[in-house]
Amino acid sequence: MSRIGWVRYFFADDRWEWSDEVTRMHGYEPGSVTPTTELVLSHKHPEDRDELIELLQRIRHSREPFSTRHRIRDTQGRTHHVVVVGNQLRDEAGEVIGSDGFYIDMTGDLRSAQEQVSNEVEDIAARRSPIDQAKGMLMMVYSISADAAFDLLRWRSQETNVKLRDLAQQVATDFQGVPHDGAMPDRSVYDGLLMTAHLRVGQD
Repeated sequence: MSRIGWVRYFFADDRWEWSDEVTRMHGYEPGSVTPTTELVLSHKHPEDRDELIELLQRIRHSREPFSTRHRIRDTQGRTHHVVVVGNQLRDEAGEVIGSDGFYIDMTGDLRSAQEQVSNEVEDIAARRSPIDQAKGMLMMVYSISADAAFDLLRWRSQETNVKLRDLAQQVATDFQGVPHDGAMPDRSVYDGLLMTAHLRVGQD
C-alpha cells in the first residue's frame, strides 16, 4: 500500500474527496465508500478527535493552509500515525473554495531520523541532482520511501503546473535554507515550504 495520497475538502457543500491511497489507509477498498465529515472524524483516534474538530472549524473560518500530525484508526482497528498537509484550493477566479493536500502514513517509521536531518540535508545538497536532492530531503523529513518522495514531488508539480526539475530545485533550496542550530526544526516549517515552493520558482 502506498504511504502517500491526496485529499480535497470543499467548504460550500462540506464535501470530501480521497485518493485511492487515502481510502486504503482508512481500511476501505477504492470506490466502496464516499468520505464525509462524519466518516473522516470517526476514524480519528479518540485522543486526537477534539483537536481535529477544532482544526476543521478553524480552517472553514480562516481558509488558511494547515498541517497536522495525528492518529487514525482504520476499519480493522489498526492505528496509523499520519501527517496531513493542506493548501488553499482555489477556483478559476482565484477564490478559496476549499483545501487540498496530502496524507503521509508514518506508521512504523517514527524513528530518530529527525536528529540526523540537518547534517544529512547539507550532505545531500552537496552531491546530488536537484530532483534527488529534493527526494532525499523529503525522505528524511517525512520518513517516506524514495518512490513516495518522488510521487509527492510529481503531485506538487502537476498541481502547480511547474516543471518537476524547477520545483525540485526550489524545494531543495528552501529546505537547505532552514536554520536549525543543531536541532530538528518543527516539521510544519517544511510543510509550509513544500506547499508554497512553486510561488518562489524563478524569483532568485
